[in-house]
Amino acid sequence: MGTQAVTIRGLEQRVGEEIGASPWLEITQERIDLFAKAIDDYQWIHVDRERARHSPFGGTIAHGFLTLSLLSHLIERTFSFADRKMGVNYGLNKVRFTAPVPSGSRIRARFTLARYDKLDGGVQVTWNVVVEREGSDKPVMVAEWLGRHYF
Repeated sequence: MGTQAVTIRGLEQRVGEEIGASPWLEITQERIDLFAKAIDDYQWIHVDRERARHSPFGGTIAHGFLTLSLLSHLIERTFSFADRKMGVNYGLNKVRFTAPVPSGSRIRARFTLARYDKLDGGVQVTWNVVVEREGSDKPVMVAEWLGRHYF
């Protein structure tokens, strides 16, 4: 599954629509360990395989902030915005980590356009993002994410 070509200007007419879903991405223990090292968060449920095996999750789980930080990666694998010079992450209005992401599981993000606001030289888009775990009916994260795109 490749990225779909989308124009920022063309999104204006699509508020309220799901615009795309990313490809699946495996959350490996190596990725979790590297993230733990990067942010100095070695809480046992993320990195201690033996102790986590006896937890209610049956193994290690990804940091919620790892899942959140992957949004940029996931959206870039979903869309190629042909008509922009630059895009920036503007922040989040809401985020909830609604279920664990066990090591070895696969996730993907679904992007629904919630708002489209014109700016001088560009636009601000608000995405309702649902991150799913393969094989689960419950999302692992929901977020309202803002991005700015300049022409």
